[in-house]
Amino acid sequence: MKVLLLTNEYPPHTYGGAGVHVEYLSRELARFMPVEVRCFGDQNFRSDNLVVRGFELRAADWNCPKPLRSTFGAVQRCTDFNGADIEAQIVHCHTWYTHWGGILAQKNYAIPLVITVHSLEPLRPWKREQLGAGYDFTVWLEKTALEMADAVIAVSKETREDIERLFHVRPERLHVIYNGIDLEEYKPVSSDDTLPRFGVDPAKPYLLFVGRITRQKGIIHLVNAIQFMDDDFQVVLCAGAPDTPEIAAEMQTAVERAKRFREGVIWIDQMLEKKEVIQFYSHAAVFCCPSIYEPFGIINLEAMACETAVVASAVGGIKEVVVDGETGFLVPVEQMNESPFEPIEPEKFARDLAAKINELMSDEPLRRRFGEAGRRRAEEKFSWASIARQTERLYLELVCDR
Repeated sequence: MKVLLLTNEYPPHTYGGAGVHVEYLSRELARFMPVEVRCFGDQNFRSDNLVVRGFELRAADWNCPKPLRSTFGAVQRCTDFNGADIEAQIVHCHTWYTHWGGILAQKNYAIPLVITVHSLEPLRPWKREQLGAGYDFTVWLEKTALEMADAVIAVSKETREDIERLFHVRPERLHVIYNGIDLEEYKPVSSDDTLPRFGVDPAKPYLLFVGRITRQKGIIHLVNAIQFMDDDFQVVLCAGAPDTPEIAAEMQTAVERAKRFREGVIWIDQMLEKKEVIQFYSHAAVFCCPSIYEPFGIINLEAMACETAVVASAVGGIKEVVVDGETGFLVPVEQMNESPFEPIEPEKFARDLAAKINELMSDEPLRRRFGEAGRRRAEEKFSWASIARQTERLYLELVCDR
């Protein structure tokens, strides 16, 4: 059996959790089956059972509105995915960018379609800022693909509940398989030479954020919480790849305002190399994930694997990764009509984040206990080997049913 994975992101062009997921899942599956990855970009890689092929955008003569380039570009590359002959027995899609490719493969090559849900478009209305009217297309495409897929994988139980509420997916086609973590790669390291290169004092404790500048990640709420934090620790924001120029400007304004309240606010406005991020995780006193929508929240798992205590918002799949009072603290987010737009009381959310951060930053033994428990939880629940075997079993069921 051979599987074809379709994805927007794949190294070296990875910026989010879906790309991380496909990178490690493809590598692990390739230990026991042929795997081909088709992705957006210029990748061209082959190693034993794993083949990676990038498809580039051909848009030199386009004059459509800029926000629509993402949707039209996805359709173009998904069509190109299928124009190159498909020899796989399964097609497995990741994110709406590849759903058109999965639909074409299922119908034209008569193979089962599997979709892993990393996020849901109806729960990300702020994407209209980025895609314009193209957002309506992504909502339609996601609904169409999920409802015709042979199997839908949710990355958390809460995501499964969202799918059941928003779409007509037959129960027997809906499965939960978590994200995973490479425990040999993500583990505490002693080296800290990366920190001073970015202006961080390794001798002084720091709070850490790692992620993209997007509404979903709640970064603006964390920056607004800085004014309520104690001033005896650094705040390190590894935040880049803004969704839009507007949120980039909003981030700039928020950080400048936060720096007026206290010293030690360090904004690293770029996406760091993996080994650099692992150093930051390893030496952070506390990691914070203030997301207002998060189907899984792999960054929390990365921090936990590096034995770092976590303060995270109590939304989505985060509640299945971070155990409140055991591996970190969860901060409730009250939202309108159970939809992840903005907190009803943004200042309250900011104050609540700051309160839990201050509590942990002032209690080193508790941080150490949370960090050790987080590592154990990562080892026991989220290994890629287990996740790949669960995925393989699903593939086999689908192929045998044909």
